[in-house]
Amino acid sequence: MLSERLQVLVTPEQRKRLESEAKRRGRSVGGLIRDAVDARFGAVSPEDRLEALAGIEKTAGRFLTLDELDRVVQEEREAQSDTLSDVRPR
Repeated sequence: MLSERLQVLVTPEQRKRLESEAKRRGRSVGGLIRDAVDARFGAVSPEDRLEALAGIEKTAGRFLTLDELDRVVQEEREAQSDTLSDVRPR
């Protein structure tokens, strides 16, 4: 249910583009903007996020701690740096 009003100023060119796209899609300009906000910032409710997190927590397997992950990343960077130094002219 829509209950929040928001005023946004746009340029005349932006307004023309919004109206044109809304007409092409058979939507209102407001509906088009709501779709764009959802597409850009996500339309997932907090409840859905919590449910997804609970599912992740139930996943079997071993996950790296942040310290372990940092160590792995550092090792990969060092290995990559060593490889690059081997091919650089001296």
